[in-house]
Amino acid sequence: MASPSEVSQKEYRALAEFRYQIRCFLRFSEDAARAAGLEPHQHQLLLAVKGMPDGSGSSIGEVAERLQIQHHSTVELVDRLVQRGYVQRRHDGADRRHVLVHVTAKGERVLRELAVHHEEELRELGPVLVSSLRRLMNTLRRKAGAKPKPAAARPKARRTAAR
Repeated sequence: MASPSEVSQKEYRALAEFRYQIRCFLRFSEDAARAAGLEPHQHQLLLAVKGMPDGSGSSIGEVAERLQIQHHSTVELVDRLVQRGYVQRRHDGADRRHVLVHVTAKGERVLRELAVHHEEELRELGPVLVSSLRRLMNTLRRKAGAKPKPAAARPKARRTAAR
């Protein structure tokens, strides 16, 4: 058996295929955002704010974490979206010093349009993406000495969007 630090050609192929499938979806998403008149990061911010998990606020810091970008970059994105009428800042009712970002009706319209297009794309691309992830995970399990789980025994994906 190969050492855990060695990477086989099969692992490289599985990683590359998974990365390729993710990139295909991201490219679709970027193109769809631009076609709707938004930059990809602006679309991601709208989606992050609208899709925050229950119990989370939509403060700049929380949005920055969801986007995995710096706080100051998030502030700039919010500023641009406020200027274009897609989001607004509101003071938190419990703590007036705390500012939350909210999607406006205009932002909701463009986000809804993009969500419909993304759902259509995922119906087509989703099975291929899941299959490539499954192959990658099975390759990694075999490397670790575990047997791949049969399809029926696999845990169902958690749906964070429904939260």
